[in-house]
Amino acid sequence: MSKYLDEYRVGEKYTTDARTVTETDVVLFGTATGDLHPNHFDADRMKTSAFGQRIAHGMLGISWAHGFLYRTNLITESAIAFMKIEDWNFHAPVFLGDTLHAEITVKEIIPSRSKPDRGILKLFFELVKQDGTVCQSGTKWIMMKRRRTGTINE
Repeated sequence: MSKYLDEYRVGEKYTTDARTVTETDVVLFGTATGDLHPNHFDADRMKTSAFGQRIAHGMLGISWAHGFLYRTNLITESAIAFMKIEDWNFHAPVFLGDTLHAEITVKEIIPSRSKPDRGILKLFFELVKQDGTVCQSGTKWIMMKRRRTGTINE
């Protein structure tokens, strides 16, 4: 069930379901975006790289993080717009065959000063591999509906 802006609490944490990175994911993302870099498509070349194997696109990881949030159903009815990515960092490569999930923490709740029916929800994301390695992290800003006007719980 969707939560509205005034129903969140700073510090709340959510862990999403996981998914495994596949060849199809990388091929579809690469062809859809035009990013056909050898890091993602040339297995022989990548054997002798610093990574030792092909890696998934970094932007694909950001996209999955957002998709993981949507799959929680927390924002399906209450989100108005995705506003911003803040301080996104790439800590470790994502390989084909890795299984990823997101750990999401409510960072800040900002009610609108001009429109009392909405505000900004800042969510800190960690994209985490099956072994616990955080491969990406950062904050996403989402404009959210409010169910009621008044005090935001922080």
